[in-house]
Amino acid sequence: MTGRNLATHCISVFLVFMVYFSGSGDVIAQPAKPEFSYQKSISNLRNQRYCEVLMGKRDWLKLEVKVFNTQGLNLCPETQWHALNKESIAQNFDVSFVYLNGPRYWTMDEIQAAGNTVNDVKESFGGIEMNLRATVQLSLFKQLMGSKNFTPNEINRITNFIYRAGSAVYELTSPAGDVYVMQSYSQIVNPHLNMKDLPVLSEQLKLPAGWTYRSRVLDQDLSLIANGIAYVLQDNLSNSYQRR
Repeated sequence: MTGRNLATHCISVFLVFMVYFSGSGDVIAQPAKPEFSYQKSISNLRNQRYCEVLMGKRDWLKLEVKVFNTQGLNLCPETQWHALNKESIAQNFDVSFVYLNGPRYWTMDEIQAAGNTVNDVKESFGGIEMNLRATVQLSLFKQLMGSKNFTPNEINRITNFIYRAGSAVYELTSPAGDVYVMQSYSQIVNPHLNMKDLPVLSEQLKLPAGWTYRSRVLDQDLSLIANGIAYVLQDNLSNSYQRR
């Protein structure tokens, strides 16, 4: 299995596990209130650019993947980002593989986080400062499984993704009726993708049989709360979604 596939399995691990800090029908069913206080919160995120560096190191039958993210530090400068060299980073940090995940753009308005989702570890990659957002341990079984588009992965995190009333949300619905709300769009596959494309993104998606995509405007706030586990998937354009 390739390093890219292993990294994709962890992505949106922010995919994902952000330090600053995720339905069907117009009536929003709100999750139960969490039993903890959020330690970090950041707002005005919608359409804000960020990038991630994922680094994986094997230890016999285990793979440890560290996810670093620019959120709250910088907007991932284009020139510096494209100058990054995966091989050089892998050598400098003595890791098995490196995956450059970005640029990406948030599609929610605010993120809150608590517990181990919050930390202060920083590294610099080609002059781009990033925080450690997560450390993920994968067994050999998980490594061999890899990750497929439109297939949810379990992400351990304590987060609340907030979408404000009057803003748009972009949703995938599975054949079983599960609704996944877009948390970020990506310019990895289509470098020209932007926010104005999202309402009609179905024209670019390769939806599996029975899946649907729609855009709608919220008439009240939507909170996607993960009290320990979030179910996250990606479409064929590497856009990320979390299950409601």
